[in-house]
Amino acid sequence: MKFTNSSAPAAPGETPASGRIPFIHTLIATGFYSGYSPWASGTAGTAVGLLLYYVIPGMSDPLILGITTVIGFFAGVWSSAVVANVIGNQLTRSAELAKATFQGGSKDEHKTADPSIVVIDEIVGMWITLLFLPKTIPVMIIGFFAFRAMDIVKPQPAKYLERFGNGWGIMLDDAAAGVYANLLTWAGWWGWQVVFG
Repeated sequence: MKFTNSSAPAAPGETPASGRIPFIHTLIATGFYSGYSPWASGTAGTAVGLLLYYVIPGMSDPLILGITTVIGFFAGVWSSAVVANVIGNQLTRSAELAKATFQGGSKDEHKTADPSIVVIDEIVGMWITLLFLPKTIPVMIIGFFAFRAMDIVKPQPAKYLERFGNGWGIMLDDAAAGVYANLLTWAGWWGWQVVFG
C-alpha cells in the first residue's frame, strides 16, 4: 500500500515521523484496524459497519441505531482529528485515483481528505444508510452498495463538507453520503419488493 504523502503506511498505532497515536484513537478511527486493509480501506470499514449492525442486538430499532450512530459520529470526530493531526491526510494511491476520477478537483483540494486508514466515517455512514429501514439481507446488500457509491462520488454538499477541519469534515461528508444512500436504499428496497414480492 503506497501513500501520496509518505513512502509507507504507519504500523498500527504508530507513525514513522510523528510518534504514537493513542490506542483508543487508533481503535476507533481505524474501525478496529480495518482501515489498515491493504486494498480499499473504505470498503473494509463499510463492511465492518455492516457487520456491527448485523451482530449487535437491537440495531434494528431506530432509536438504538440512532443513538449508536450519534455516539459513533462524535467519537469519530474526536479520534479522526487526533489521527489526522498525527499522520496528516495520507491517501493510498487507489483512494487518490478514486477521488480524482469520481470527484474531480485538484491534488491540493484532496489534501484535506481524511487519511485512508480512518474508516470510522464509513462505519457511521453505513449506519445512517440503514436507519429506519427493515433489517433484512436485501436491504443490507442494497445499502452497502448504495453507500459505497455515494461515498466515492460524494455529491454536494458531501464534497463541500469534507473541507471542515478538526475531524468534522472527515465525519460530515460521509454522514451526508449516508443520507443520500439511505434514500437510494429505500428506492432499492421498494423496487425489490415490487419485483420479488
